[in-house]
Amino acid sequence: MNRILRFSLLLMFACGLSLRAQEFNDIPTAWKWTGDDTVLFSYDGSFADGRAFLLHAFSRNREQDLSLPPVQEPIRFEGAKNPTFSPDSSRVAFTLDGDLYVSEVESGRLIRVTTDGSALVQNGYASWVYYEEIFGRKSQYKAFWWSPDSRKLAFYRFDDSGVPEFPIWSPFGTYGSLRLTRYPKAGEPNPKVRIAVVDLSSAKIKKGVVRASDLVWADFDDSGDPCYGTPFWGADSRHLFVSREPRTQNLLELYRVSVSDGKKTRIYREESATWVNWPDGLLFGKDGLYVARADDSGWQQIYYLSYDGSTLKRLSEGPNWRVELLRLGVDGSVFFSAERDSHVRSALYRLEPDGTLHTLTDPDFHVQDVRFSPSGKWFVAALSNGRTPTRIWLCETETAELAWYAQRATRVKQPGVRLDTRMAGRMFLVSDAAGPAFRSDALPLPEIIELSLPGGLKVPGALTLPEGFDPARRYPVHLEIYGGPNTAYVRDRWRKPSEMALWFARNGIIHLTADVRASGHNGRAGLDGIFCDLTSQPIEDFVAWAEYLKGLPYVDGTRIGVEGFSFGGTNTALLLLCHSDLYCCGIAGGGVYDWQLYDSHYTERFMRTPAENPEGYAACRVLDRVGDFPADGRAVLRLTHGTGDDNVHLQHTLLLADALQKAGKPFELMLYPDGMHGYRGYQGEHSRAADREFWRKHLIEKQ
Repeated sequence: MNRILRFSLLLMFACGLSLRAQEFNDIPTAWKWTGDDTVLFSYDGSFADGRAFLLHAFSRNREQDLSLPPVQEPIRFEGAKNPTFSPDSSRVAFTLDGDLYVSEVESGRLIRVTTDGSALVQNGYASWVYYEEIFGRKSQYKAFWWSPDSRKLAFYRFDDSGVPEFPIWSPFGTYGSLRLTRYPKAGEPNPKVRIAVVDLSSAKIKKGVVRASDLVWADFDDSGDPCYGTPFWGADSRHLFVSREPRTQNLLELYRVSVSDGKKTRIYREESATWVNWPDGLLFGKDGLYVARADDSGWQQIYYLSYDGSTLKRLSEGPNWRVELLRLGVDGSVFFSAERDSHVRSALYRLEPDGTLHTLTDPDFHVQDVRFSPSGKWFVAALSNGRTPTRIWLCETETAELAWYAQRATRVKQPGVRLDTRMAGRMFLVSDAAGPAFRSDALPLPEIIELSLPGGLKVPGALTLPEGFDPARRYPVHLEIYGGPNTAYVRDRWRKPSEMALWFARNGIIHLTADVRASGHNGRAGLDGIFCDLTSQPIEDFVAWAEYLKGLPYVDGTRIGVEGFSFGGTNTALLLLCHSDLYCCGIAGGGVYDWQLYDSHYTERFMRTPAENPEGYAACRVLDRVGDFPADGRAVLRLTHGTGDDNVHLQHTLLLADALQKAGKPFELMLYPDGMHGYRGYQGEHSRAADREFWRKHLIEKQ
């Protein structure tokens, strides 16, 4: 850390740490355009709350005390899952007992689309591994998709009959209870998937049931033991775009499926020596689609792909990562956000058809929740960084680039640069989370630092110094980690200091959140190093972080603790077992301790199957590393797990506990009955209190 940063942080802690009532303002949590000049802001996301307000973009006039109509809720049926309106709100689709249904809103008619649902066959409701690893938990298992014209419904049919069951036991009730989950572990059978579309405007319906012959099935086969990504409807509702990968996940094929007869046409093919990620967030134009893909540049680039697959053109250059495609302009420009100017913050960009790139928001601030007006004339976005609370801005798209340059000029003097600072007024501040009493120097806020690693790659960390920091003293360190592929924990965006952050600062503990080469800050150059061995490279990087910390004059190198959950729990356990000379204590929560026991899709993407890569699985098996852990108590490992965890099963922690017991090694263990993958409510409170006591004993009181 340089001298200027040290002195600024000394000043920062001249006063005590607290969260005072006037330090922060409530700000809206959601916004949506209701017209080309009007945008509605909501404080609770319902858009019907009493504090919601309407902003007129051109005049900047604000309407409060709105008489808003109640948000329309889908018709509810007992036991129904994921009721979802069609785009025109004329129909509601949902699943019930493994079958897919549609209810017509005006007539109330109920239509049953499928009839073969069972405990093993689910129509429109995802099998567990698709829910967890492909569609994501936000999907709530939903596996059906309305067409833009509201006439057609696409869905996936899952057959779990070959997928092994895993038992999860609950202690509650006189005899407890057992929940069985169809969970494919690495190398085990995956669910079989078929894809269908029904055109509700033309399907024959008899006694409330769609005629089976009116279900159009996509003509995929099971060769290569395939898996399918989230599908996308074309803008004309005539085609469904489906991505497909073999089990090895090193080949991606994108197909255009005709919804009239199910025939497929391959329009894109991508292969990798390691793995290929699913496409996400496609934009659809008149003659083709736009997609972001990681290519031989080592970064993500934006491509134009014609609908017939005959034209594939790369549109962007440079070190883009975490690209999110947002909008197509009428002139063919692509609006997107990405980590580009910084790899710990995203900014908003406009890419012209000729490749000219415009930066529409200040790269010194992380941008999120960008919403464009229907015509694209305006956008609303939230901007922040680790030391600047969130501000919500209304911007005119055409002048946004000049406006933020002018904003920066008013904030930071730039010798020799002349700008019309009146342009700064073209950005309108809608809401500011910083209250009148906010002072960044009065709170424990992080500074972004970088660690250089062999090979030239750099990884970021977020360092927070304690209250009353004195560089002449030597402090203990709490290191927060994850280390899983393409999952960054270090992001330069605003987070109000948590209860634990305040506790560390008040109790004289330096807090560092640290990432690794595989976290995604270095594109594929950092990621590909973990192929077929998920943990060796991240552990090397966390060792380098510990050595860096030990080299700082104000760090007590004998008091460095580490904590992580899930993949972070895996790495925490490995660091304590194998590097107790660097880390004196650690809390490993919900970790994977044998990758052969984790789910197929995630594990095999990076590791292949256990049969294909036995050496890699052995190298990553935490259970086999307990022999290196000292038995004399000079290093302390605490394990925690929720017994109801359906993602990383309790099996992992119990097997690690068994291995430690067999080896005669001391450890601490805390289980949370029926707790899931993360502890909430009273269990979360207990976990945080227990963590504080652990750090007090092993970091503060250890001298």
